[in-house]
Amino acid sequence: MLRSEIWDEQAAQGYDSPGTGMFAPEVLGPTVDRLVELTEGGRALEFAIGTGRVAVPLAERGVSVSGIELSKPMMDQLRTKADETAIPVVVGDMATARVPGGFQLVYLVYNTISNLLTQAGQVACFRNAARHLEPGGRFVVELWVPEVRKLPPGQQAVVWESASGYIGLDTYDVLRQQVVSHHFRFDAEAGREARLFRSPHRYIWPSELDLMAELAGMTLESRHADWAGAEFTAESRSHVSVYRTAASL
Repeated sequence: MLRSEIWDEQAAQGYDSPGTGMFAPEVLGPTVDRLVELTEGGRALEFAIGTGRVAVPLAERGVSVSGIELSKPMMDQLRTKADETAIPVVVGDMATARVPGGFQLVYLVYNTISNLLTQAGQVACFRNAARHLEPGGRFVVELWVPEVRKLPPGQQAVVWESASGYIGLDTYDVLRQQVVSHHFRFDAEAGREARLFRSPHRYIWPSELDLMAELAGMTLESRHADWAGAEFTAESRSHVSVYRTAASL
């Protein structure tokens, strides 16, 4: 299934969850705070801008934000919050689409780079970020750490969240470095059938991500376990990695 087919009208309309999940203040607040800091007063570009979960509050903080988005339904939801003047968006693939001008910051949040299902596509994404960055600019990637250590022999699935009305699990193909995320949502009280949303990903190890950056002419500046700056350790489930271009070309 194409990425544009996954993020269709139904997915776009149900994507936002104001005040909860990835829209919760304790999740979104540190994300925006850190990105404001990293722009250093310059322009920011979000790859796969979606419905504007991060871009809208970032723009409200005074940052000049542009975006790239493949899914028109997702962009239509963004347009209910901010018009083209406030947040310009180019419709296209984040691995190839170009946005006019240079940027101090390019960023990818919430595991989005894994939506590119080949290593070549992910490397192209890094190179596209580098093309948009001004000298000394930064590329920020938020990504989960593959949890293959949790897979017992012969088992392919890992349940990563189980809560009232929701179950999230991943099925791994370790040979091809592919994973499919399954999101089951249901009314825990009514006992009705669950609604299922699935999305395929190519998982990436942190060291592989660093090599992609090197191929694009960037080096790792910092890596933390979250947006608030927690130490990244062997037990961390995710990371925020900041890569930087050379100060002069």
